[in-house]
Amino acid sequence: MDTHPPRTHDSNGITGENSTKHCDYQNDLRPPTELNRYTTNGSVAIPMDVFERMYFNPEMAVKGQLRRTFGNPTPLALLGFVIASTPLACTQMGWRGAGGNGAALIGAFYFFGGMLQIIGSVMEWVIGNTFTMVVFGSYGAFWLTFAATLQPAYNAVGAYTTGAKTEAEMAAAMAQFDATLAYLLLFIGLLSCIYFVCAFRTNAVFVLTFAFVVAALLTLCASYWVSAEGKPELAAKLLHVSGGLNFVFCLLIWYLLLVQLLDSVDFPLELPVFDLSTRIKGRSDRRSIVEKNA
Repeated sequence: MDTHPPRTHDSNGITGENSTKHCDYQNDLRPPTELNRYTTNGSVAIPMDVFERMYFNPEMAVKGQLRRTFGNPTPLALLGFVIASTPLACTQMGWRGAGGNGAALIGAFYFFGGMLQIIGSVMEWVIGNTFTMVVFGSYGAFWLTFAATLQPAYNAVGAYTTGAKTEAEMAAAMAQFDATLAYLLLFIGLLSCIYFVCAFRTNAVFVLTFAFVVAALLTLCASYWVSAEGKPELAAKLLHVSGGLNFVFCLLIWYLLLVQLLDSVDFPLELPVFDLSTRIKGRSDRRSIVEKNA
């Protein structure tokens, strides 16, 4: 009598115990009925201090991955501002006999101060950085406005001096022009005060930059008003002070530009900007802390 167990055949021609083992092996190869989600490199969040260092803007939740698609526009806007403002600061201080309210620099005001900052502002808007978008857009518009005022084709000065025949009439017309232009500087200074407060959520260098921008604009505003009052010597002194303040904040912007460009090429040297975004908590961060403790 045959004492061996019956030999069974499967569809692959494998018999006996080997068939059972083969079936178990096939079952092991079957995909699991439940899929698991794993975190990949594409979903790694940028730390708050790194994000602020890149964009000078606290990170806000935006849809899409445009920040990974496009380059960082912030250095371009900084470049536009500093190339327009630094020569003007030297002119205001009268270095090497420079003067004329920067009229020789009108091209830099249009294309560096205006065009590059407007482009940077649009790109900041595209990637969802509201604060830097508003900052660069407003200063870009300011430089375009200032350049247009110096452009003879716009006849900004001529609108006041037309019809002035005597020296006294010309002086009165220019006084009216200076007193009027000072209001633009006053309210750009007020706007910069708002930026100064908002910058406390970015970094200390940006905060100092806005502090000197405010001081420079208000001093320049005072210079125009004093000039309108017929005090040219005091107006010249205030203009020099404004140029000095302008030069200081330009140095700070040059530093920020260097920081950004070194980071863009992954340079081994990391310059500090003294991040404040992790020290001064945002409203949403405070709310989440309260909800966790509740």
